[in-house]
Amino acid sequence: MTGSVELADRFEEHRGHLRAVAYRMLGSLTEAEDAVQEAWLRLSRTDPDDIQNLGGWLTTVTGRVCLDLLRSRTARREEPMGDSFVPDPVLRPLTHLDPAEEVMQADSVGLALLVVLENLEPAERLAFVLHDMFAVPFDDIAPVVERSPAATRQLASRARRRVRGATPSAEPDLGRQKEVLDAFLAASRGGDFEALLALLHPDVVLRADSGALVRGAAASKAVQGAKTVAEQALMFARYATSARLVLVNGSVGLVHAPEGRVLSVMGVTIADGRITGMYILADPERLERLEVPGLTG
Repeated sequence: MTGSVELADRFEEHRGHLRAVAYRMLGSLTEAEDAVQEAWLRLSRTDPDDIQNLGGWLTTVTGRVCLDLLRSRTARREEPMGDSFVPDPVLRPLTHLDPAEEVMQADSVGLALLVVLENLEPAERLAFVLHDMFAVPFDDIAPVVERSPAATRQLASRARRRVRGATPSAEPDLGRQKEVLDAFLAASRGGDFEALLALLHPDVVLRADSGALVRGAAASKAVQGAKTVAEQALMFARYATSARLVLVNGSVGLVHAPEGRVLSVMGVTIADGRITGMYILADPERLERLEVPGLTG
């Protein structure tokens, strides 16, 4: 690699991969972009002739940047993250459901998994994300977390057990997901409480993240149980009239964007024809920064 232009071109070839790593590490699209930009700055200050594997080098550097951000975030936080927290969603238009579309979404990471990752220790999260999601060898991760490869393997193993124990099973078929969401919207719009109950798992969990400034009925909350969640759905039934189906982190979800302004995004987890988890982001500040290609206007 010679020349700054060639180096920049080589970096751009890896940008999408690095963004995926950073998003899984941070759960924040804005912070993920910042982490990728920091990786570029570090590359620009490094002699490229000293780098044998550019992709591997950039991946571990991005992981190190994210680890520092997670540790800083943990140190600044005076209280544990609340049960209502919802990571930044990634939205795509739901134009059609065909095998090609499903293949394109196959490597998406669901909001439910991101919520679980938020509860891992920073070093655990790094070891799990880099090794289990991106096949980075433990020998390469170990220097980043300042542990031996064996200890790093244990970090990933501990994280893996926690992820498996907390991540709900999910319906992979987008067509079936759409059927359930269509029925949910119809029941909400019609005020059909019994129909809503039938679509919700008895232990369904609802997370609504409205940010720190929203108060009243629309404030952040975490509730569990079909009856309670159905009551919440009826309380905000008016939003269902203008909600649209979209892909939220690779699964069918909803966006409420009247007159082109996004007011909320909802991702769901569906299993055996019923909704087991609902993840609503309604934080005005975070929604303002959200990319909604082809969905607004």
